[in-house]
Amino acid sequence: MRVVAAMSGGVDSAVAAARVLDAGHEVVGVHLALSRSAATLRDSARGCCTIEDAGDARRVADRLGIPFYVWDLAERFERDVVDDFVAEYAAGRTPNPCLRCNESIKFAALLDRAVALGFDAVATGHYAQVVDGPDGRELHRAVDPAKDQSYVLGVLDAEQLARSFFPLGDTTKDGVRAEAAERGFAVARKPDSHDICFIPDGDTRGFLARRLGERPGELVDAVSGEVVGEHAGAHGFTVGQRRGLGIERSRLDGDPRYVVEVDAPANRVLVGTADLLGVDVVAGEHLRWCGPAPAGEVSVGAQLRAHGTEVPATARVAGEGVEVRLAERVRGVAPGQSVVLYDGSRVVGSATITGTGRAA
Repeated sequence: MRVVAAMSGGVDSAVAAARVLDAGHEVVGVHLALSRSAATLRDSARGCCTIEDAGDARRVADRLGIPFYVWDLAERFERDVVDDFVAEYAAGRTPNPCLRCNESIKFAALLDRAVALGFDAVATGHYAQVVDGPDGRELHRAVDPAKDQSYVLGVLDAEQLARSFFPLGDTTKDGVRAEAAERGFAVARKPDSHDICFIPDGDTRGFLARRLGERPGELVDAVSGEVVGEHAGAHGFTVGQRRGLGIERSRLDGDPRYVVEVDAPANRVLVGTADLLGVDVVAGEHLRWCGPAPAGEVSVGAQLRAHGTEVPATARVAGEGVEVRLAERVRGVAPGQSVVLYDGSRVVGSATITGTGRAA
């Protein structure tokens, strides 16, 4: 097969490309330029797509003896991921940009271009497994639970899975680094990227303030309706947040306060005690199935955050939406996040959360 290996410049994508080559495929390395003004050097473990990263990817490709190209997808990344991120926060929701990137960039724009150029598949350094099942290829969790990335791949459909390779799904992170060192890759000890790649300083509130400006509003007690403080913009808050609320100590009774709702139209942030955060009913839309859509009510595992714990649940699909009932209450679930459904280790599909509640 002819395979495009997406090479970020990190250790994971380097070993993934090498493994696909070892498997006998014809491999071309591709680095995605996703920033319109990429930094020259990486100055922390945050962020990605610097010129340094592109150079690291090229050196790995040279060592493997494979062709290497840089594809400029900065304009589409800005539109589909960054602008979407800002718009979601402005609407009072909390998006996961990694899922949007996988859906719109790595397994749409990249895969579509690769297929148009005559390639058969795309390989990435994600920690997940694709196995052949009775109804086609299935997406499963990685063997290393600490690195499992099946949650952020839950937006892939069956057709995309049929053209995807995740060569690292059967290996631990330590094993990947050891293999990279054995292969002589200079990136063997390179730190992992984390947080949001287009906010390299990690200051999400500051990033949103620069994009959306200040929009002063009220902090309101969710039970009494009393105004307990002010904020510079509802877009700077997310459900479950505790730090940075700016509530005067004289307004508190000793119990910590959390954001329990972001009312974007009214530019209000509702706060309350921890007991108001727990929900066990989740509604979702923008359904994506990694195989056949479930029929009727099915028992599943539900994961609500990239590094969250799977919770036993039932799911019922109704038209364009899904209702997920959790076996236990979970705190800090925000509209805009994704719920990914599992059957054992297999990813069933995902949905974008539109609302939460409590069962009667």
